[in-house]
Amino acid sequence: MAQYISDRRDVDFVLHEQMKVGDLSHHERFAEFNKKTVDLIVSEARNLAIKEILPTQKLGDLEGCVFQDGNVSVPESFHRVYEIFKAGEWVAMTEDPEWGGQGMPTTVALAVSDYFVGANYAFMMYPGLTHGAGKLVEAFGTDKQKQLFLKKLYTGEWTGTMLLTEPEAGSDVGALTASAVRNDDGTYSITGNKIFISSGEHDLAENIIHPVLARIEGAPPGTKGISLFLVPKFWVNDDGSLGEFNDVVCTGIEEKMGIHGNSTCSITLGGKGKCRGTLLGEENKGMRAMFLMMNEARLLVGLQGFGCASSAYMYALNYARERVQGKNLLTMMDKSAPSVPIIQHPDVRRQLITMKVFVEGMRSLLYYIGMCEDKVKISEDVAEKSRFKGIIDVLTPIAKGYVTDRAFEVCSHGIQVYGGYGYIKEYPMEQLLRDCRITMIYEGTNGIQAMDLLGRKLGLNQGKPFMDLLTEMQMTIAAAKNESELENLVVKFEEVVNKLGEVALHMGATAFSEKILYAFAFAYPFMDVTGDVVMSWMLLWRATIAAQQLQKGAKKKDFAFYEGLLKSAEFFHHSVLPVTLGKMETILITDGSAVDISEDSFGG
Repeated sequence: MAQYISDRRDVDFVLHEQMKVGDLSHHERFAEFNKKTVDLIVSEARNLAIKEILPTQKLGDLEGCVFQDGNVSVPESFHRVYEIFKAGEWVAMTEDPEWGGQGMPTTVALAVSDYFVGANYAFMMYPGLTHGAGKLVEAFGTDKQKQLFLKKLYTGEWTGTMLLTEPEAGSDVGALTASAVRNDDGTYSITGNKIFISSGEHDLAENIIHPVLARIEGAPPGTKGISLFLVPKFWVNDDGSLGEFNDVVCTGIEEKMGIHGNSTCSITLGGKGKCRGTLLGEENKGMRAMFLMMNEARLLVGLQGFGCASSAYMYALNYARERVQGKNLLTMMDKSAPSVPIIQHPDVRRQLITMKVFVEGMRSLLYYIGMCEDKVKISEDVAEKSRFKGIIDVLTPIAKGYVTDRAFEVCSHGIQVYGGYGYIKEYPMEQLLRDCRITMIYEGTNGIQAMDLLGRKLGLNQGKPFMDLLTEMQMTIAAAKNESELENLVVKFEEVVNKLGEVALHMGATAFSEKILYAFAFAYPFMDVTGDVVMSWMLLWRATIAAQQLQKGAKKKDFAFYEGLLKSAEFFHHSVLPVTLGKMETILITDGSAVDISEDSFGG
């Protein structure tokens, strides 16, 4: 039977066999989330995603958003689905029920989002950004701000955004010019122009709450002088009722390559001098606060890319089983031999297994980060909390940068499996590729993710988080060594882990030398090989569990699944890791050509 969006058997495997999410129910915080409850939640989410959200994906792409007189209309089909989504309390799955959440583990919420985001991530950006804005209010808001805004956001009655980017201040946020002037009543008058605002204006909710970065008059230049403000589209009175329009004007929406169903807006704040906001957190600490949302958003972007890849794999797999074209190579000389489904052709199988291994590895990585988040929440040991938090910090640029790079490649393979049909709008593949492409750019380009990994995360806490990550990998190596059929894979993985440690030391030392520019010219390759090793780790971990289950005598219905996990690890370790080792050697050389070449020598 054909599956859509995600492979439910693999989702269950990662949740219950790899991450053992049911163990979280032994802790008071997650006591109600036993295996049965988790399975019911994922099933309900899967049904909603396939039956209600997925049909809006193509409709949203075709209709797009309409801008007129400062107002934006989203695709008509989004309205009904958003009401269903709100009613199901899906906006704030992991948050406190007191504020409208469900209190579920992050790992479970990721499995739910696996389906939701894969069904239509342009739609899911509206509740996704709303949740992020709510987290800012929860973390940094005053009691009054929480009372006025938090439940409205977490229930989806109001939506939220994130206003960072300006025409002359893109990745360099410190160059922003948006200003804030203190008013006698404690509010601030906000003035400025922001661009590339996802979900910035729409007709899904009666109010939109904008966290805005701006500089208070007299504040220091650069990022040190940036503050964060809460700016509603309509002012919110002390009793929670809506007041006057707050001079937050959408001046246009972008015509984009993909995610047509999400409104990407340019917004003018205070064009008539009537835009007010309240300080969120401390003065001049806005960037520190915004990083909370940005880190969540970066993981969400990784999930978006993954959702496109997972859907692309499911579509390609179904199509390859159904599309009959050409004879099996073993019967090519037999004129009477019938044509066969293209899944029997070796090159198609090569592409499918390439898609398979990355989708499986990415799913395990994202869920693993979710499990680390859950362990941070329930652990009573300060050192353990710090260890898992450090691992999350190191893996965040991998989960955003590396995952979206590979996701785009998976979508490209999907088009190739479809052949000419993959390139036309009648089939879903070309939209998945278009939608996926932005994930490599927004919330910090993947080049910035690589710089973050090298410049901040590698040396974080004297390198302890990176070493903790390698220690986690060594634990998998120890377990895999007990499975004789994995012997060759363990040898290859252990070699590449040791090599990554060598490369990391080299990159760290080079970044602190006179060759710092050389180091950052290789930041992206460093992120790439680190991501390969993380994928290899996840696939070996999965294969170890599969080998154990097969040895115990797996059920007949599970045999092919476990065998598939062994083949995934085998393919990656034999076909990808040798290339990874070659990339590591080039990093160790750290050739300076890209830095040393003169600008004129580029030509033009």
